[in-house]
Amino acid sequence: MGENNEERIVMLTIKEAAALVDGLTEYRVRQMCINDQVPHIMAGKKYLINKDLFLRYLRGETA
Repeated sequence: MGENNEERIVMLTIKEAAALVDGLTEYRVRQMCINDQVPHIMAGKKYLINKDLFLRYLRGETA
């Protein structure tokens, strides 16, 4: 049966994450990653942030 209904996970760079929110700087998003305030993974030296979890965090929702 159709087991392929997995949602696509969208990951954002720091630049993309900052661009989603007016007034949010790349520096602040990077600090949020460094301080483990938002879920992220490292791809080499780059931070990749899960878009859905990032937006939930900014709305004040808990996981």
